[in-house]
Amino acid sequence: MGTIITMAYIGAPPAGCFIRRRRLQIAVCTMALALGSLPQAQGQLTENEKKAAVGDAPANPGPLATDLSTAATPAAVKAAMRKVADWQTARIVDTPSQDWTFATLYVGMLSASETLQDRKYHDTVLKVAEHYRWTLGPRKLHADDQAIGQAYLWLDREKPQPIRIAPLRKQFDEAMLAPDDPARPVWWWCDALFMAPPVWAGLTQATHDPKYLAYMDHEWRITNDLLWDPQARLFSRDQAYLTKHEKNGSKLFWSRGNGWVMGGLVGVLDVLPADDARRPFYVDKLQQMAGSVAKIQGADGLWRAGLLDAPDYALPETSGSAFFVYALAWGINHHLLDAATYRPVVEKGWAGLVKNVYADGRLGSVQPVGEAPGAYSAGASSVFGTGAFLLAGTEVSRMSSPASHPARRAAK
Repeated sequence: MGTIITMAYIGAPPAGCFIRRRRLQIAVCTMALALGSLPQAQGQLTENEKKAAVGDAPANPGPLATDLSTAATPAAVKAAMRKVADWQTARIVDTPSQDWTFATLYVGMLSASETLQDRKYHDTVLKVAEHYRWTLGPRKLHADDQAIGQAYLWLDREKPQPIRIAPLRKQFDEAMLAPDDPARPVWWWCDALFMAPPVWAGLTQATHDPKYLAYMDHEWRITNDLLWDPQARLFSRDQAYLTKHEKNGSKLFWSRGNGWVMGGLVGVLDVLPADDARRPFYVDKLQQMAGSVAKIQGADGLWRAGLLDAPDYALPETSGSAFFVYALAWGINHHLLDAATYRPVVEKGWAGLVKNVYADGRLGSVQPVGEAPGAYSAGASSVFGTGAFLLAGTEVSRMSSPASHPARRAAK
């Protein structure tokens, strides 16, 4: 609906008012049409959208699940996935969101829908896409507002329809007109490498227009040059963390931040053609990061919020850990990582994740939204953690039964 503005005067209107008022009416009508064409104009969230909760941290989350196996067998993995997916789905019914937090969940739910062969997770995401009329968030250049495009592209691959990618393509065409700012790269923080690059690469796959992939590769390398540490083979979260250190003197590397990067690498490689000359760069990055994270895996199979000073963190952090398990399992499944080396890491990591699932299906020990290691409780959960868990489950299930799980999105 458009916005109606009324004006009142006491006594006679001032001279020239009718001309100015007419111009204002035209401007207001134009603005109303613009706002009316957007399902979510800034500051105009629906009541249901306002209720969309990213996560919570109850003081008493209840007992941990006792009905799940930590084995990395397809049946056991799927049982854990279903329990977590059902718990999360019940909590987000009719509360759509374009936010990056939910975008991560939606991709995980689409993945779970395929793995579990259950349409309800898929249909939940489809309703969200239709609610927003396949539009991205309002900030055209911001990676966080592009993340939901991953879900749109997934749905478009299943059933190609022009409406499903037209708004995305229009916004990206406009974004490409903005010049690079050397002082502020478009993807200036490492989380962005999960949010945006898979969408840009996926749009080239959907449209066969190479410019989106070229843009992605250009911007990815700028971020890489800024934040990649070749010695640690990990990413700093952003420039502010290039010189920050843990209590033990090690450089500070955030678990989920590097999980975002590895998950984003999977998203790019999943759609990047095998013969593309740019592919080896991303394969090498995945392999280098895999080697680093495998060496610092905790005894419980998980990683701490700060990667290089585990003793300083009492709890494991499951969202970053889930992204690591996801990326490592995907690498094994696509023959980019040595199975003999990394399968034990994946299996141990998956077991650790399952041990943090509560009886009702809540995934605990998820650090809330942040930019560095922070405080959280064992019962803390957030939608992006669930999304990462479901993505990990899909790849672990596929790893354990490759014949029954063909590659999801073979590059063409």
